[in-house]
Amino acid sequence: MDDQTLDAYLDRIGATRSSTLAELHERHLRAVPFENLSIHLGEAIELTEGALVDKVVRRRRGGFCYELNGAFAALLTALGYEVEMLSAKVFTDGVFGPPFGHMALRVGDLLVDVGFGRFTLKPLDLTSRADQRDPVGVFRLVDAPEGDVDVLFDGVVQYRLESRARELAEFRATCWYQQTWPGSHFRRGATCSLPTGDGRVTVAGDKLIITSGGERREEVLDDAGIVEAHREYFGIELDRVPRL
Repeated sequence: MDDQTLDAYLDRIGATRSSTLAELHERHLRAVPFENLSIHLGEAIELTEGALVDKVVRRRRGGFCYELNGAFAALLTALGYEVEMLSAKVFTDGVFGPPFGHMALRVGDLLVDVGFGRFTLKPLDLTSRADQRDPVGVFRLVDAPEGDVDVLFDGVVQYRLESRARELAEFRATCWYQQTWPGSHFRRGATCSLPTGDGRVTVAGDKLIITSGGERREEVLDDAGIVEAHREYFGIELDRVPRL
């Protein structure tokens, strides 16, 4: 990543070269939405550093785990951090999904993850097995078989994390699977979401969902409203409604 792109990325998330890792993590989460719009717009998702950074910085879009953590890894590496990509199995409906179902990052002894939607705002300590309190809830890491680690959020397992470092290219097959398998969670409907100061704002299909201070408000949108909501809340300019 050249200096111009690095500075543009930092500007995108409202950070500077002197920002701490915790600041970079939270600012990224608050600026770059978790979204699967490309799948519903017929856009190819290319897992290369250049394509991921371009999507976040120049196109001012977000993405799902492979894109968000892949781009964030590139940013952290450019800032001098030693970053490892880790594979995880997502826990859904009582079972763990396939390997490479999620990408997270390890930076030193910290678990860094800006690509899991509603999740910790701060990096988690990989060496701790005690409760780790975050503005969104309580997290705990629990040892699992074969050296893996289960990540719990408010007592519920979110995913099982491997310890072996991976390369970006190793996630391509499962990324393609997530985009194309008819039963994929990401194909069920378009979603775009960001944390707010005291809650979260999400556009899911034709619904605008705003949580604030523990209260939830939903509004059904027409097509024009869907396009406008993406512009207003996420700064994403759509030329059509994302819909398979």
